[in-house]
Amino acid sequence: MSQNLFDLTGKNILITGSSRGIGYALAEGMGNAGGRIIINGTNKNRLTESLKNLTNKKISAHGSVFNVCNESSVHKQITHIEKDVGPIDILINNAGIQIRGPLEEFDLKDWQHIMDVNLTGAFVTAKAVVKGMIQRNRGKIINICSMQSELARPTIAPYAASKGGLKLLTQSMATEWGKYNIQVNGIAPGYFKTEITRELYENKDFDAWLCERTPANRWGDPSELVGAAIFLASEASDYVNGHVIFVDGGLRARV
Repeated sequence: MSQNLFDLTGKNILITGSSRGIGYALAEGMGNAGGRIIINGTNKNRLTESLKNLTNKKISAHGSVFNVCNESSVHKQITHIEKDVGPIDILINNAGIQIRGPLEEFDLKDWQHIMDVNLTGAFVTAKAVVKGMIQRNRGKIINICSMQSELARPTIAPYAASKGGLKLLTQSMATEWGKYNIQVNGIAPGYFKTEITRELYENKDFDAWLCERTPANRWGDPSELVGAAIFLASEASDYVNGHVIFVDGGLRARV
């Protein structure tokens, strides 16, 4: 019976920004746990290739092309998904971008773009999905936060601000929607090897600093986020609401 608590069989799971990186790893892992996956992205060719890879692994998967910053497109595609695939049981707000640079020189357009994708996009997509969840009186929303939801470092202030906002948005969603039997939680990855962090892990000095700083003494692999995602998406977390789970190899715990 304890194993059944983590069973996602038959659950429709929409993961934004999931044609690559962490989002794709979550799609594959949660698909292997029985979920019916809807992957999302803005690049149709990349999404098609990722969808092919998932189906070749016997994972039930569908694709939906939309930009989380475009409210009308989000609403249109959510309607199509729920008509063609079924009600969205679980939403994972994973879409995110990073632009690095000194804060005093940061371009306002780049600042706004980061906020639009990382923070506003999660609000727009959740708003579109939650209406059906409220009607059904059940649902799970998982926001992919970051170490930078609580910790800052030079050259990424806009990203940190967006992810700090996402943490509090997670708590606010949980506060407002908990009465509808909807649980909203977050996952805050530490440093994982993905396309967005390539320039960091290819930097020998940063790589050495991070491995020394992290108790696990290494970078994370995106597949290591799947367990936390399955927990928060499953019945095992039905009384867990408004929390952010840090999956960071112990980095946040170390002075």
